[in-house]
Amino acid sequence: MRYQSPLARARGLGSAKEGSHHWWRQRVTAVALFPLTLWFAVALSQLPAASHSEVVSWMSQPWNSVLLLAFILLTIYHAMLGLQVVMEDYVHHDGMKVAGMLGVRLVSAFLALASSFALLRIVFVLGHTHG
Repeated sequence: MRYQSPLARARGLGSAKEGSHHWWRQRVTAVALFPLTLWFAVALSQLPAASHSEVVSWMSQPWNSVLLLAFILLTIYHAMLGLQVVMEDYVHHDGMKVAGMLGVRLVSAFLALASSFALLRIVFVLGHTHG
Protein backbone atom coordinates (compact mmCIF):
# COMPACT_ATOMS: atom_id res chain seq x y z
CA MET A 1 0.00 0.00 0.00
CA ARG A 2 1.41 3.38 -1.01
CA TYR A 3 0.62 6.53 0.96
CA GLN A 4 2.11 9.02 -1.48
CA SER A 5 0.04 10.71 -4.13
CA PRO A 6 0.96 9.97 -7.76
CA LEU A 7 2.20 13.57 -8.10
CA ALA A 8 4.49 13.21 -5.07
CA ARG A 9 5.86 9.93 -6.46
CA ALA A 10 6.46 11.57 -9.85
CA ARG A 11 8.32 14.47 -8.26
CA GLY A 12 10.31 12.12 -6.05
CA LEU A 13 8.97 13.78 -2.91
CA GLY A 14 8.91 11.77 0.23
CA SER A 15 11.14 10.66 3.01
CA ALA A 16 14.75 11.71 2.61
CA LYS A 17 15.66 8.87 5.02
CA GLU A 18 17.51 11.32 7.27
CA GLY A 19 14.81 12.29 9.75
CA SER A 20 15.54 9.54 12.26
CA HIS A 21 19.29 10.24 12.13
CA HIS A 22 18.65 13.93 12.81
CA TRP A 23 16.22 13.03 15.63
CA TRP A 24 18.83 10.74 17.24
CA ARG A 25 21.60 13.36 17.00
CA GLN A 26 19.34 15.87 18.70
CA ARG A 27 18.47 13.42 21.49
CA VAL A 28 22.08 12.32 22.02
CA THR A 29 23.25 15.94 22.31
CA ALA A 30 20.41 16.65 24.75
CA VAL A 31 21.42 13.68 26.91
CA ALA A 32 25.09 14.72 26.81
CA LEU A 33 24.18 18.31 27.66
CA PHE A 34 22.25 17.33 30.79
CA PRO A 35 25.25 16.40 32.98
CA LEU A 36 27.38 19.11 31.35
CA THR A 37 24.75 21.73 32.20
CA LEU A 38 24.60 20.52 35.80
CA TRP A 39 28.41 20.67 36.02
CA PHE A 40 28.43 24.15 34.48
CA ALA A 41 25.71 25.43 36.85
CA VAL A 42 27.53 24.10 39.91
CA ALA A 43 30.85 25.50 38.67
CA LEU A 44 29.34 28.92 38.01
CA SER A 45 27.70 28.97 41.42
CA GLN A 46 31.18 28.72 42.97
CA LEU A 47 32.73 31.50 40.87
CA PRO A 48 30.75 34.72 41.54
CA ALA A 49 33.19 36.02 44.13
CA ALA A 50 36.26 34.83 42.23
CA SER A 51 38.73 37.31 40.81
CA HIS A 52 39.66 37.41 37.12
CA SER A 53 42.87 35.48 37.76
CA GLU A 54 41.01 32.83 39.77
CA VAL A 55 38.51 32.32 36.92
CA VAL A 56 41.36 32.08 34.39
CA SER A 57 43.11 29.59 36.67
CA TRP A 58 39.87 27.58 36.98
CA MET A 59 39.42 27.56 33.19
CA SER A 60 43.04 26.49 32.73
CA GLN A 61 42.59 23.30 34.73
CA PRO A 62 42.49 20.45 32.18
CA TRP A 63 39.15 18.89 33.13
CA ASN A 64 37.43 22.26 33.40
CA SER A 65 38.67 23.42 30.00
CA VAL A 66 37.73 20.12 28.33
CA LEU A 67 34.26 20.07 29.92
CA LEU A 68 33.71 23.75 29.14
CA LEU A 69 34.71 23.25 25.50
CA ALA A 70 32.42 20.20 25.25
CA PHE A 71 29.57 22.19 26.81
CA ILE A 72 30.03 25.09 24.40
CA LEU A 73 30.38 22.98 21.25
CA LEU A 74 27.52 20.62 22.11
CA THR A 75 25.26 23.57 22.94
CA ILE A 76 26.00 25.20 19.59
CA TYR A 77 25.51 21.92 17.70
CA HIS A 78 22.26 21.15 19.56
CA ALA A 79 20.97 24.65 18.83
CA MET A 80 21.90 24.28 15.15
CA LEU A 81 19.95 21.01 14.94
CA GLY A 82 16.93 22.60 16.59
CA LEU A 83 17.01 25.67 14.37
CA GLN A 84 17.27 23.42 11.32
CA VAL A 85 14.03 21.71 12.36
CA VAL A 86 12.37 25.10 12.83
CA MET A 87 13.47 26.14 9.33
CA GLU A 88 12.26 22.90 7.80
CA ASP A 89 8.89 23.05 9.55
CA TYR A 90 7.99 26.74 9.44
CA VAL A 91 9.76 28.31 6.45
CA HIS A 92 7.75 27.39 3.37
CA HIS A 93 9.57 29.30 0.65
CA ASP A 94 12.34 27.04 -0.69
CA GLY A 95 14.83 29.85 -1.30
CA MET A 96 14.33 31.29 2.16
CA LYS A 97 14.57 27.83 3.69
CA VAL A 98 17.91 27.12 2.00
CA ALA A 99 19.25 30.59 2.87
CA GLY A 100 18.08 30.25 6.47
CA MET A 101 19.60 26.80 6.91
CA LEU A 102 22.86 27.95 5.33
CA GLY A 103 22.86 31.00 7.61
CA VAL A 104 22.25 28.85 10.69
CA ARG A 105 25.14 26.55 9.75
CA LEU A 106 27.51 29.44 9.02
CA VAL A 107 26.66 31.27 12.25
CA SER A 108 27.00 28.01 14.20
CA ALA A 109 30.39 27.29 12.64
CA PHE A 110 31.55 30.84 13.39
CA LEU A 111 30.38 30.62 17.01
CA ALA A 112 32.08 27.25 17.46
CA LEU A 113 35.37 28.56 16.04
CA ALA A 114 35.25 31.85 17.93
CA SER A 115 34.38 30.26 21.27
CA SER A 116 37.02 27.53 20.81
CA PHE A 117 39.63 30.15 19.94
CA ALA A 118 38.64 32.28 22.94
CA LEU A 119 38.80 29.37 25.36
CA LEU A 120 42.12 28.11 24.00
CA ARG A 121 43.55 31.64 24.15
CA ILE A 122 42.47 31.98 27.78
CA VAL A 123 43.87 28.58 28.69
CA PHE A 124 47.18 28.77 26.84
CA VAL A 125 47.99 32.48 26.86
CA LEU A 126 46.34 33.99 29.92
CA GLY A 127 46.56 30.76 31.93
CA HIS A 128 50.34 30.77 31.72
CA THR A 129 50.65 34.43 32.71
CA HIS A 130 48.36 34.00 35.73
CA GLY A 131 49.45 30.55 36.82
